[in-house]
Amino acid sequence: MTITRTSRFARLRTLALTGITTTGAATAALTLMPSTAQAAEATQVTATTATSHGSHTTQTGKSGHADNLDGWIKQSLDIMKSKGIPGSYDGLKRNIMRESSGNPNAQNNWDVNAKNGIPSKGLLQVIDPTFRAYHVPGTSGSITDPVANITAAANYAAHRYGSIDNVNSAY
Repeated sequence: MTITRTSRFARLRTLALTGITTTGAATAALTLMPSTAQAAEATQVTATTATSHGSHTTQTGKSGHADNLDGWIKQSLDIMKSKGIPGSYDGLKRNIMRESSGNPNAQNNWDVNAKNGIPSKGLLQVIDPTFRAYHVPGTSGSITDPVANITAAANYAAHRYGSIDNVNSAY
């Protein structure tokens, strides 16, 4: 049997979900890893979003950072540093790419949270109650605001796991 990237991903996804289920962490998880088909769909949505919002890559917001994923992460890191929230650029970007493929409007409509009426939203796929509980003052009150979403998720991860850098699967 030839092991392809797709079959490796499917195996890792199965192992991750099995681990979550056996540890009972599924109830605490904000989201589940998407299937290969769902990940491909998210990539297509992101590609469409990127082309329709191409102007965002060159604009600079009032924070002095670009109005794109790189700038949102850097702005969040500035806020996190000022509030004592640990995390790194690499840890944030790795988790963002896994959770939303960089789409700030991503919404999970298929996991247990969605079935319970509270879908995960935004770059780091946060549910509304978690966003409200870990919202960082000085950021937008909108869960899909990229900087507010990143910063709230990093705050949650810091309280639960010590840092967003310690999160390597659905959290």
